[in-house]
Amino acid sequence: MSPSQLGEVSREPEKLPRRERENLRQREEILQAALRLFSDKGYNNVSMHEIAKEAEFGMGTLYKYFNNKEELYKALIKGFAEKVHHAFMQALAQEGNPLQVIMGYIAVRRKVHDENQSIIRLYFAETRGASFNIKAGLDQDLLRLHDEGMRELASVFERGIKEKIFRTLDPYHLALAFDGIVMAFHFRMMEDPAGFGQGDKLASALDIFFRGVLSE
Repeated sequence: MSPSQLGEVSREPEKLPRRERENLRQREEILQAALRLFSDKGYNNVSMHEIAKEAEFGMGTLYKYFNNKEELYKALIKGFAEKVHHAFMQALAQEGNPLQVIMGYIAVRRKVHDENQSIIRLYFAETRGASFNIKAGLDQDLLRLHDEGMRELASVFERGIKEKIFRTLDPYHLALAFDGIVMAFHFRMMEDPAGFGQGDKLASALDIFFRGVLSE
């Protein structure tokens, strides 16, 4: 599942005018070329010229869509985050048993994590750098999406509390705790795929969360 496959534009591509379809295709090819280079060499070690060459476009085409490398990076990360957010919100909006809804949500998260590690690694590698100063505005957008996701997850927990599936606890606190443990396992699996990544480690995370750690 590439970033372009996670979501949809406002209209189906085939229903857009030919020129718009071509613009979308070129823009996506530039973003994918940038992702390959950023992932391989790091953001700071890639130039706009290299991105144009990798995408097999002239510099004029590159600057038609992005004014500079910072703008391109932000578009790459924000576009991916919005598509992931859409997929997560769709999973959480399902009806039925709240526990099954959460398990379906975890399946979507697992798929996104497994199939998009390049862009996930890129974001966290670059934003950890003290010299990286383009993330301020971007972070606000990502925090907004994350908060919306946590509120939606909390609403599923709240429904589960009302149905006596979960203990009577603060639904938002449950959402935060759940998100934290799942994210921690995802990142450990990504950092050590040969060791920690073997087997279904998320099953252990879910068991810890839903059953606790105290011996009965």
